Amino acid sequence: MGFPYIQIMKRLTRLILLIIPFLLCTSWGFFAHKRINRLAIFVLPDEMLSFYKRNHRYLTDHAVDADKRRYADPYEAPRHYIDVENYEPHIDSIPEKWKDAVTKYGEQHLRQHGTVPWQIERVYFDLVKAFKDHDSVRILKHSADLGHYIGDAHVPLHTSSNHDGQLTGQSGLHAFWESRLPELLANQYQLLNNKALYIENPLKEAWKIVQRSHLAVDTVIRFEAALNRIFPPDQKYSYAKRGNIVIKQHSDAYTRAYDEMMHGMVEKRMSAAILSVASYWYSAWIDAGQPELRQFRSIRISADEKKQLNLIEKKYRQGKIIGREN
Repeated sequence: MGFPYIQIMKRLTRLILLIIPFLLCTSWGFFAHKRINRLAIFVLPDEMLSFYKRNHRYLTDHAVDADKRRYADPYEAPRHYIDVENYEPHIDSIPEKWKDAVTKYGEQHLRQHGTVPWQIERVYFDLVKAFKDHDSVRILKHSADLGHYIGDAHVPLHTSSNHDGQLTGQSGLHAFWESRLPELLANQYQLLNNKALYIENPLKEAWKIVQRSHLAVDTVIRFEAALNRIFPPDQKYSYAKRGNIVIKQHSDAYTRAYDEMMHGMVEKRMSAAILSVASYWYSAWIDAGQPELRQFRSIRISADEKKQLNLIEKKYRQGKIIGREN
């Protein structure tokens, strides 16, 4: 009886090593999304800073709600990316406005290949309305979600059909770039450089973010492939303990070497994401007529809201994403 048990445990261990990185490294990675939302608070103008600082815990904790919804909502996954290569001949051929894109490609095509720029616009206007209504619960909810989608748009692989390096024999590249690098190096990053700016056209700005991200896709893929060819194979990976689980991950040395090859791309995209998040929050407040936020109190989530969040959390804990992983 001992031998089959040992074999089963070995197989289970191997399975856990494969699964855990996907659970921990979705989207920018929970760590990076939370840091982006939290640091965005500190580049807001004084008129907004007090309210957002009082609610920093909510904005940080709920920065990953959109990712968790992928486990419960079949329509959620495409809101996090756009596969630019699936729109011929290039990104400029995609109509900027949703209705024009639907006319050209059909809604099914858009939802299959991603809708992140349009999702940013939708949530932006939800936030404007929440400010106008002086609804602090919705202000924070939409601020947290908006931060998430803007963060995703800053990730090059969120603009590519080769979203995990799976088309070039580099599976796992997604989590490596946007989770492993910031988790290891974020404390060394200089992320706060400017104050929030007013955005004249939220949809145009969302497309600019996507365009900048897509320009970096080739570098992300090509540089990792080059590093893989020259790096000692036995030094590429290491093992780390998370709670009671041991996971396989890219080694510190490999991660640092990749970051150096890219000249700090992850730091630059993360810094840009922080500024963009704050700028969208600020612009929504301006467009809502600059309501006096000092009178807004910290929130208590309603029973219905808590019930919905608990349901999403339960689905998330069950660990089955609806739609593609990345």
